[in-house]
Amino acid sequence: MSLAIRPARPGEARLVHAFVRELALYERLEHEMDATEAMLDDALFGERPRVFCDIAEWDGEPVGFALWFYNFSTFRGRHGIYLEDLFVRESARGRGIGKALLARLAARCRAEGLTRLEWWVLDWNAPSIAFYRSLGAVPMDEWTVMRVTGDALEALARVTSGEAAS
Repeated sequence: MSLAIRPARPGEARLVHAFVRELALYERLEHEMDATEAMLDDALFGERPRVFCDIAEWDGEPVGFALWFYNFSTFRGRHGIYLEDLFVRESARGRGIGKALLARLAARCRAEGLTRLEWWVLDWNAPSIAFYRSLGAVPMDEWTVMRVTGDALEALARVTSGEAAS
């Protein structure tokens, strides 16, 4: 049995979309997913990609993925990597695939002089939290994630662009 990790290739948006859908189902967030294959294709393989994806294959069969992008720390004065999604199909878990995907990103950080690798995990996902802690990850409990979407995002855009608020 062999594990290989490689960058996603043009033409694999369907595969990445399938992984994202499986992750959304696992996280009980499928109702929030509106990404299409075309959107992912453009984001990953368009004219100026700003997001990247590694595919894990077990004996040549895709079994997991890590979707990530570069972020920046003003306090550290350097870039880092933000891991948006990490997922390994249930049938392939327990083989070190998730750890290998994370290790590949850590190696990229080291090779590129990046200051950190970070991600979010749902607070109910105890198995993942335990796994991440076993790798040396620490929770950032003192931070609260803030998000503006939908109508609130539109309203904020109108205010900051000088448009009349409705």
